[in-house]
Amino acid sequence: FSLIGDVGVYFSNAFAVTPLCCPSRSSILTGKYPHNHEVRNNSLSGNCSSPAWQRGPEASAFPVYLNKQLYQTFYAGKYLNQYGTKGSGGVSRVPPGWDQWHALVGNSQYYNYTLSVNGKEEKHGDSYDKDYLTDLIVNRSIQFLDERSPQRPFFIMLAPPAPHSPYVAAPQYQNSFSNVKAPRDGSFNKPGGKDKHWLLRQPVNPMANSSIEFLDNAFRKRWQALLSVDDLVERLVKKLEDVKELNNTYIFFTSDHGYHTGQFSLPIDKRQLYEFDIRVPLMVRGPGIKPNQTLQAPVLNIDLGPTFLDIAGVNMSQVNMDGQSFLPQMVSAPSLRNGTSRPYFLVEYTGEGCTNSNPDCPKMGPGVSQCFPNCVCEDAFNNTYACVRTLTGYNLQYCEFADTESFVEVYNLTADPHQLENIVKKVDPVLLQTMNQRLIRLQSCVGRSCRDTKNEKLRSEF
Repeated sequence: FSLIGDVGVYFSNAFAVTPLCCPSRSSILTGKYPHNHEVRNNSLSGNCSSPAWQRGPEASAFPVYLNKQLYQTFYAGKYLNQYGTKGSGGVSRVPPGWDQWHALVGNSQYYNYTLSVNGKEEKHGDSYDKDYLTDLIVNRSIQFLDERSPQRPFFIMLAPPAPHSPYVAAPQYQNSFSNVKAPRDGSFNKPGGKDKHWLLRQPVNPMANSSIEFLDNAFRKRWQALLSVDDLVERLVKKLEDVKELNNTYIFFTSDHGYHTGQFSLPIDKRQLYEFDIRVPLMVRGPGIKPNQTLQAPVLNIDLGPTFLDIAGVNMSQVNMDGQSFLPQMVSAPSLRNGTSRPYFLVEYTGEGCTNSNPDCPKMGPGVSQCFPNCVCEDAFNNTYACVRTLTGYNLQYCEFADTESFVEVYNLTADPHQLENIVKKVDPVLLQTMNQRLIRLQSCVGRSCRDTKNEKLRSEF
């Protein structure tokens, strides 16, 4: 935080528009909502790094535009979960727009992985000095900075696996945070309640001691693994300073989704509509950004691509993205920021399930997935929902599930920040109708229509 947030801006209301790796990363790359890039989950059949993705959304992702602006582009780390697999074209395929490419094949690993290095397979083992992926990523970015042309601008995107499972910390950090446990506040180990979608009603409450021990251990390991990300940031900032580029460079720090550890008795995962799974960190430093700012206007991961292109001087009228640049919010005087943020936005997710029974929870039958041995399942086919989230006027979330119940959840996050009570039966029907109409419009929006969210007043009370 001291190297980015304290000397720049921290966004206190940053969100991912979907709480799962591959769809969220696809949104970052394309600047589009999932219903427009059509990546539904982490599988090839769910369009993750599929041939259809490659022919369509990936061909117009933000690095393509940067490359046309003669930016030198560099990527290192995890890309998309199915990248490099046989069905996605293998390691020889380098996505368009990237000059230097050091991408992980498949999902997150720290050791014993394969990289595609500019289209050539590179295998790694279990030596810390040679193979620990978080360190390798920053080492190669530093090499890129040494070898680039000083006459041309550059763009570096680093995607370390931390703190994704298997949460392997560097050797020097494996005993850190020995007394740390997952926070016990908010909705931790609380029952989902009968007013929540059935998937939140099925976990055993209170959680078994084995589940609590498991999630505490995962929480601690995630913190340990993140210490190497701190090192990455520190080394990169130092290198930019050494090559006299720090004051000319924008540095963004964010994540692709949130994570839960025991909230509503769900042990560990993401995929849910609640704040703990859709909020992400976002800090930026760079030219024209005054230090130690906190901005409350909502910013989405679909806004990252448009912001990068805005900084690069791309004519945004020629770019078909659902997001919008938040550069004006960062560099403008406070009096000029009004009207630059959206009053409400969409969150959407398509649930994943197993066509056969999940072996960790056979009694639930087919349709569920991500189950734990004590039969707590984190996802299902009908965990498919779309939400309107608004922070202007009302601090409100309205969600509809695509299931046989036509289930609806509504939360007043001012009165209930931990989303303990679904107030759908207490809300004025006029407000519900307004939110439903907003949702319908956003679910079919494309490009500019996703940004033109007029701030109509809600003529009803909770």
